[in-house]
Amino acid sequence: MTSNNQQSPPQAPQIKKKRSVIVRALIGATLIGTAGMAYLGYDLNQQISAKFAGQLWQLPSVVYAREMALQPGAPITYNTLVNELKVLGYQKVAKPDQSGEYAANGWKVDFVRRPFNFKEGPEGARHVSVSFNNDSITRIMDLDSNKELGFLHIDPKMLGMLEAHSDEQRIYLPEDKMPKLLVAGLIDTEDRHFYEHDGISLVGIARAFIANIKAGHTVQGGSTLTQQLAKNMFLSSQRTFWRKFKEAYMAIIIDTRYGKQEVLDAYMNQVYLAQFGGHGIHGFALASRYYFDRPLSELRVDQLALLIGMVKGPTYYNPWRHPERAKDRRNIVLELMNKDGEISDKAYQAAIKLPLDIQKKGQLAKRQPAYFDQIKAELEQKAGAAFEAGKGLRIFTSLDPQSQKLAEAAVAKVMPEVQKRAGKDLQTAVVIVDRTTGEIRAMIGGDKPGFAGYNRAINAQRQVGSVIKPALYLSALEDPARFSLTSSLKDQPLSIKMHDGATWSPRNYDRKYRGEVPLFVALAKSYNVPTVNLGMAVGVDKVTDTLTKLGIPRDDIPQVPSLFLGSITLSPLDVAQMYQGIGNEGYLAPLTALNAVVDENGKVLYQNWPKAAEVVPPQAAWLTMFALQDTVKFGTAHSLNKLFPNTHLAGKTGTTNNGRDSWYVGIDGREVVTVWMGRDDNKSTHLTGASGALRLYTDYIQHRKPEPLLLRQPANIEAENYNIAADGEYIPSCTGNTRMPIWDPHGDLRQNCQAEKVKHKVEGFFNKLFNW
Repeated sequence: MTSNNQQSPPQAPQIKKKRSVIVRALIGATLIGTAGMAYLGYDLNQQISAKFAGQLWQLPSVVYAREMALQPGAPITYNTLVNELKVLGYQKVAKPDQSGEYAANGWKVDFVRRPFNFKEGPEGARHVSVSFNNDSITRIMDLDSNKELGFLHIDPKMLGMLEAHSDEQRIYLPEDKMPKLLVAGLIDTEDRHFYEHDGISLVGIARAFIANIKAGHTVQGGSTLTQQLAKNMFLSSQRTFWRKFKEAYMAIIIDTRYGKQEVLDAYMNQVYLAQFGGHGIHGFALASRYYFDRPLSELRVDQLALLIGMVKGPTYYNPWRHPERAKDRRNIVLELMNKDGEISDKAYQAAIKLPLDIQKKGQLAKRQPAYFDQIKAELEQKAGAAFEAGKGLRIFTSLDPQSQKLAEAAVAKVMPEVQKRAGKDLQTAVVIVDRTTGEIRAMIGGDKPGFAGYNRAINAQRQVGSVIKPALYLSALEDPARFSLTSSLKDQPLSIKMHDGATWSPRNYDRKYRGEVPLFVALAKSYNVPTVNLGMAVGVDKVTDTLTKLGIPRDDIPQVPSLFLGSITLSPLDVAQMYQGIGNEGYLAPLTALNAVVDENGKVLYQNWPKAAEVVPPQAAWLTMFALQDTVKFGTAHSLNKLFPNTHLAGKTGTTNNGRDSWYVGIDGREVVTVWMGRDDNKSTHLTGASGALRLYTDYIQHRKPEPLLLRQPANIEAENYNIAADGEYIPSCTGNTRMPIWDPHGDLRQNCQAEKVKHKVEGFFNKLFNW
């Protein structure tokens, strides 16, 4: 015993020393850990604060089409408005009472105009009734106030987005603007204790742990919405303990510093819901457009449930690739919403029976690449520093959704048919502009309108052939003392010696000569030899001046007689500009696609006010248009007259040497449509303007339904009749001198002329020529 007692004292200090070391180590570790946690917390807090204090995301600029403006007397038909509502995704119902719904019956359209943040400012939903007669609006009624309206504009179609320098796409929508059922269903499905926990849920973690142990693999996550937000905004998807720890830590910080509504706001605009075109589709607002092509506020409960269900795995539940899987997941969300009392048993039973009802894949990104090229160019040129990518600007354009859609449909239908004759590598370009304002309504840059690439509408410089002729004839008609529509032009073999000593001998397309023809017939029939004779009388300088006034840069105009037959190279956009000035009776409006640029606060950074200036005499332009209407009546585009005999369409075909280029420019009361067909390698297409481009225009205008082209006759124009002699030559009538004479088909030949012996020949000629 004594021996043992003597050995004890030496061990006690050692034990105490060891305990002291451990305690000190624990304290040190605790202090170090606390310091480390504090430092980590400080660092994470700084990251979170910096993110939430500034702009959370780089937002793309959203691009919109033109707004349709309605007012009594406007030449908008019943079918036009109905088609517009269809294009905008309005739903036809028996009795509209929600935004985005319409009913159409007879001569009246009732609809609830969607709320929209127009460039003039935000406007709420409006229930209206629009009444029509055959060709215009007669009355607009506000059905809520029972008052007549003098003006109403409709929300424009969203065309797409100009991406910020980011791999994410979203449309920001505040949480308080989100559908209540969406918020409730999201919390029911993803985080039912969202309003109770402090960023992390121990109950949720335990529940997920037990479920995963039972299943033998991961079947359920314990992350709260706040944790998911932290991961999506700041962390990777790597599955490590350290990442999970940082996620939980950041969730606690976020929940401490910010309210639940701010967390929901960020989450619902950050959540990843699809991948398309190299960009992630983030947020419910953009996902609604992506999957359903409708605003989030208009989705049914089953559609909202599908979006909620996809939060768990957008790829796994992809409704296009795995429709049954997506439907099952949707129905699980609906069941949870039903159990939590968000929807009734009846609504639940009805919703689970509905199809997915998603749009065709890719429609969100099926924007108009050729048109967007024009928009980008104008933003740089006109908006300049005011345009900044990533700031969520709203860009309003002049694109007409109906014109663009029908032009694309015409290309899809006609090009394969024409390619059977001309070859698979045949290309096309289409530019459609407003006849009076010059606003670009549609643009197509190739035979596959939805694919980006070489934009032939803007960049293809091609010889224009006979499309140039109206500018020459207009130049002549500016001098009424020398030329009128009835002036005789020689149509005989012609040779011109050029400056280099070579001889140029132009010929008519049909290789025939008619001796003499009146000026208006030469243009309508597109005769080359009379045109060159007229051009030589007018002069290259004068024609160059006219082209310059019509928007063609002087440096691009060759100073040679072959200019008269279209040796100049122009883009389809250039040609559209030239014809806009002619078609608008001498008033040129610079072509533009950009209407306005508005920032996120509603400040207008750029606004275009369409304006046209007189560049050529209205009388000469009117006479030229008169002759171009004859092109459709009996000239190279006479096939159109059989389809639309009472709309007074005007137009011009164009064909270049060896059939390399096929052109047609068509003008109705609404639009100037320029169509080009050709090969990128400039080889022959074996097409004329009539056999190629005119076919595409014909298909387009048949579906677009032309607006009658009613030209206002300017002052100082008087009528002059003419007759046809027995030998077929044209001779002037016996009327007196006029300042600017035209041919009047309704003139009384017996009173004005003494050539009674040819009266029967004249009438016979008119009957045959114009199908009278």
